[in-house]
Amino acid sequence: MKKLLTGNEAIARGVYEAGVKYASAYPGTPSTEILENIATYKQDILAEWAPNEKVALEAVIGASIAGARAIASMKHVGVNVAADPLFTYAYTGVNAGMVLITADEPGQHSSQNEQDNRNYAKFAKVAMLEPTDSQECKDMVKTAFEVSEEFDTPVIIRMTTRVCHAKAIVECGERQEVGFKPYVKDVKKYLTVPAHARGLRVKVEERLHKLRQYSNTTPLNFIEWNDTKVGVIASGACYSYAKEVFGNTVSYLKLGFTHPLPDEKIKEFAGKVEKLYVIEENDPYIEEQVRILGFDCLGKNLFPYNGEMTSDIIRKAVFGQENPAIAYAENKVVPRPPALCAGCPHRGFFYQLGKRKNVLVSGDIGCYTLGFAEPYNAMDYNICMGASISCGHGAQQVFSMQKDSPMRVVAVLGDSTFFHTGVNSLLDVTYNRSNTITVILDNRITGMTGHQENPGSGYTLQGMETIPVDIEKLVRACGIENVKTVNPNDLAAMNEALDWALSLDAPSVIITRWPCVLKKLSQQDKEEFRGVFKTHCSVDTEVCVGCKLCLKTGCPAVHFDKTTKKSNISGDCVGCEVCLQVCPKQAIKKEEA
Repeated sequence: MKKLLTGNEAIARGVYEAGVKYASAYPGTPSTEILENIATYKQDILAEWAPNEKVALEAVIGASIAGARAIASMKHVGVNVAADPLFTYAYTGVNAGMVLITADEPGQHSSQNEQDNRNYAKFAKVAMLEPTDSQECKDMVKTAFEVSEEFDTPVIIRMTTRVCHAKAIVECGERQEVGFKPYVKDVKKYLTVPAHARGLRVKVEERLHKLRQYSNTTPLNFIEWNDTKVGVIASGACYSYAKEVFGNTVSYLKLGFTHPLPDEKIKEFAGKVEKLYVIEENDPYIEEQVRILGFDCLGKNLFPYNGEMTSDIIRKAVFGQENPAIAYAENKVVPRPPALCAGCPHRGFFYQLGKRKNVLVSGDIGCYTLGFAEPYNAMDYNICMGASISCGHGAQQVFSMQKDSPMRVVAVLGDSTFFHTGVNSLLDVTYNRSNTITVILDNRITGMTGHQENPGSGYTLQGMETIPVDIEKLVRACGIENVKTVNPNDLAAMNEALDWALSLDAPSVIITRWPCVLKKLSQQDKEEFRGVFKTHCSVDTEVCVGCKLCLKTGCPAVHFDKTTKKSNISGDCVGCEVCLQVCPKQAIKKEEA
């Protein structure tokens, strides 16, 4: 059976065919669709969204110890969150096979950094595979579980954005039922007190020696001999990029099993070519090993350290040639930065917050990060998931040390981000008695990554009803006594809530509660937010004076006609009424949709 699949879909198919029984993840581009597709095999696999990547990996480790093949998936920065359990499970080894997918993002299409997670395999001392296309994605998942169980190791599969999202024909097979492995109590293997862990440390090195032998013999690493004047070593998407540029005019060492690297195979290949290119994205991971083995090569001394190593980049670096492109007047291209959607519940909040003086806004990772931009200018920095509260706490403590400082900190994060790592940070605020203001933007779903369920939504990944976490009760349980929940579209209520929080010399939390405009409303949503998205606004051009204040809401549905010098509202409007409340002439009216 053949199917046209993305790399993410192919990974899910491989998980199914490999007999996996448990999967967990936290959504993050470009990895999100992996678990969403695994979840479709609900008769055979239990798939769950976890509050964060550390929890996801820990759950998968528990499943592996209990005897079921298990897999965790996450984007590259998620592995930072999950690194603690990964490094320890690398010591203990597995019971049933365990695989971790890291979806790296060269080029930073939707991420705050561009780290190369191949380094994690080396650092944690675990096996790693790198697929090039969708067929390899599916096949390598099955191989990864075999390697995991044969060598008693967690296995990392390193994807990149192009491999995750590109489509190709995949030859699919049947599911292989591997059953449950019996759990046998073994504290010397799984309980990592120092007396046990010191012995496990020795076993890790013994395992790496065996894995290196495997790396040199596995067909996942292979040589394609053509002209030996030039040789190329590449892995993952870079192999495909290189083939586009060089075709069959050069020889290739294609690496699919990349930790440990195949030292003997590298020596064999490098010793027979006159000029050697090492083509890889981001860090000189392969290049360093080639140089350690005593071979000169053209790597990061020729190719850029950052971004994707696409065929046009390779062609320009090697031959000084650029792909032909259509000429255009660059100075006439109007920049189109991303914007909050028409009807976004974060708009009213940022509109009011942006007016405040002497406020530092500590931001987080989500759609709401766009609050930094014009016309709001209402976010000063963001670091990583959940850091808004803890970074805000540290900043507020420093401002409070300065008796003359008028500065107050407002930490901003979404509901899913709060569940991810914001709860611990809020405990830090309570415990250490800062007067940080925290705003939790509860849009009833995990918005930025494509509307995945979370602990506050009331449903699991596979559609089972569950107990939704009440954010206000959770906040109070963390020790916050000053809590308000408001409709962010109500500008007066939003303004009053900010005034209230700024007036307190104690920690406070404001919860803005309104559904994402793109959300498929549940029955609970329909009952709580009656009539939501069933109206729209329009401009009475006879009353409009062209003051443009409505444009300061930043809503893409509102635009100004330079000919008539009047504002207009497009069909994208869903009737949030923020522009209506801003208009000083009451020229904007609300109508039934």
